[in-house]
Amino acid sequence: MASANPLRQYAKKVNQYPDWLAKRLLTAMFRFKVKLTRTVSLEILETDLKSVTFRQKNYKKVQNHIGSVHAAGMALLAESATGFIVGTNLPGDKLPLIKSMKLNYVKRASGDMTAVAWLTDEQIQLMQDQDKGEVTVPVKVTDAQNIEPVLCEMIWAWVPKKRS
Repeated sequence: MASANPLRQYAKKVNQYPDWLAKRLLTAMFRFKVKLTRTVSLEILETDLKSVTFRQKNYKKVQNHIGSVHAAGMALLAESATGFIVGTNLPGDKLPLIKSMKLNYVKRASGDMTAVAWLTDEQIQLMQDQDKGEVTVPVKVTDAQNIEPVLCEMIWAWVPKKRS
């Protein structure tokens, strides 16, 4: 039997609160666990535990030389969204690990950036059933004009937390 996942339990509980409060609590927890996301002020806007929406505001501290969110900031946004959704769906005794990030920057971005990552029921079941494995997690990153300036492929693996 899969062990309880504290991240999933927290997100389920927080999702019972009003949206404005749930968003703040999820963001605070994620920023506490993933310190770099606090530095760039990444936000979680919503999750239903099968998908998640993250936002990176176009703050000066995350801008590149042309005034848009830096390429590394977009990569962090996509990696954080996919990592969160994998992390909420793994059993508590498994450790999520990013295995591969492929990013193709295809258009110029402007304004705030949003990333939506999701898992299928089949992927979630695989994560529950297998001791080790990997999944390609879909993520769509868009800018303020709803343009997709970067195409991402994120492969996440999982292993048992305790080595045998």
